[in-house]
Amino acid sequence: MKVKPIARADITNRYQISTDLQTEGAIQSLKLKVNSHQARYLKAGRGPSVVLLHGIASDSRDWLGTIAALSSCRCLYAPDLIGYGPDGEDNSGYYLSDLVEFTLGFIQTLGRGPHVLVGHSVGGRVCLEIALRHPEMVRRLVLVDTLGFSRLARWGSFLISAIWGVAKVLRRPQPHPRLLKKDGQDKDWLCLEELPGLKVPTLIVWSRHDPYFPLSGALRAKELIPEARLEILPGYGHAPHVQKRDLFNSLLLSFTDHD
Repeated sequence: MKVKPIARADITNRYQISTDLQTEGAIQSLKLKVNSHQARYLKAGRGPSVVLLHGIASDSRDWLGTIAALSSCRCLYAPDLIGYGPDGEDNSGYYLSDLVEFTLGFIQTLGRGPHVLVGHSVGGRVCLEIALRHPEMVRRLVLVDTLGFSRLARWGSFLISAIWGVAKVLRRPQPHPRLLKKDGQDKDWLCLEELPGLKVPTLIVWSRHDPYFPLSGALRAKELIPEARLEILPGYGHAPHVQKRDLFNSLLLSFTDHD
């Protein structure tokens, strides 16, 4: 099956999309009560369900190109994680358990499971945690330049500090909530020792030159996960699903076509 070309006309302003749009391929912006949070999410398409979680410095809009491209053959959901989007709440920071609890609630409210879970960066770490703890909820897992396989690179740490510093000097809102760790928890949310217990078919997608998390972490994870496949996309950056979107969309479609 060919990937549907991205029709920019289908990508309406995500906060002005009517909930009664019925046109195939149209992207809807919806709200859902998840525990005590009002979850805002994007939805489009029909068919097998795919849940897309964004990374640390973005929100659900990061997935607009993938949603538009695959909505003819998949039902795609992209929520804003707590603390993100226009309804972002306490930006002081969140623990991994906070993000996991929110996402579990979102998935359980959707029903229709098990789902394909796709996560980028911190979203990938949340998806991985759910797959480890609740494999019955996950049909397939796609991890994109995700946290947990290696420590933050020195250059990446410098970039993050610089971005936060500039925002503080200019008195602008910080670019994203802080990631917090509980007592005894690794500050980088490492989980390599748990990967051999992952029982879900997994696709790892990585930029060849990621300034934040080196490719060596992905190579290590591929060897540890029993049913893992690794795809290395060319170029520099932390978001291959955006920078190499057409290639990523084809990989995602092919991977989710096989059961």
